[in-house]
Amino acid sequence: MTQSTTTLASVFGKTRAEGRAALIGYLPAGFPTKEGGVAAASAMVESGCDVIEIGLPYSDPLMDGPTIQDAVHRSLTNRTRIADVLRTVEGVAATGAATLVMTYWNPIDRYGAERFARDLADAGGAGTITPDLTPEESQEWREASAKAGIDTVFLVAPSSTEERIAAVTECCSGFVYAASLMGVTGARESVGSAAESLVKRTRSHTELPVCVGLGVGTGAQAAEVAGYADGVIVGSAFCRRLLDAPDEAAGLRAVGELAAELAAGVRRSGH
Repeated sequence: MTQSTTTLASVFGKTRAEGRAALIGYLPAGFPTKEGGVAAASAMVESGCDVIEIGLPYSDPLMDGPTIQDAVHRSLTNRTRIADVLRTVEGVAATGAATLVMTYWNPIDRYGAERFARDLADAGGAGTITPDLTPEESQEWREASAKAGIDTVFLVAPSSTEERIAAVTECCSGFVYAASLMGVTGARESVGSAAESLVKRTRSHTELPVCVGLGVGTGAQAAEVAGYADGVIVGSAFCRRLLDAPDEAAGLRAVGELAAELAAGVRRSGH
């Protein structure tokens, strides 16, 4: 891992000391353009995101809703490759935010687990989120990641049994990703009520921070989730601002404004 890498442990240490949840923003690499993605993520950090997830665009995204699919399609049209993803990580990590890659397992498998972990660490990446990699199949990736000094984040869902939550948290480092509802990603009117009980259940199995994603799109929702979770993950709402923007400058302003609203939300939650 490079000297300048901000780790997840240091981010959660800081947010805990400040008595608040962390704000985690997501964008696919190469969206709206390769350079524009770095600029947008940097604007999000400047306006209050503590952690950035960079999506590795994939042609068959299982858990992505229509908004993120549109963003990923734009990224694939821009011919975004793993090298571009790593360059994006490097650009975003330079802001001082802990920077993760969110990816399905297949691209890592094809690239080579050890090579991917090493190259991500060299780019200043702090870890990965692998939504479709099961605990049973994760050993190779966890070993490669540990060797490179990067974190591995896995997902629990409201449908997860206690046994499953125990198995998933056992594989996690950095934090545990609690999907707030069944189904695909996307901002919604309300965050699933199952989220709070899922966080409680997950905490009984691990000391790691538990962060909630899927469905958060406003400062009020961020404040609500930050009242019971260690981190609030927002993806579709940022993608939507960029998709709706008439030009790149307007898009940067829009994601900055949203990040500021969400950052104010996580700070007023009375965490």
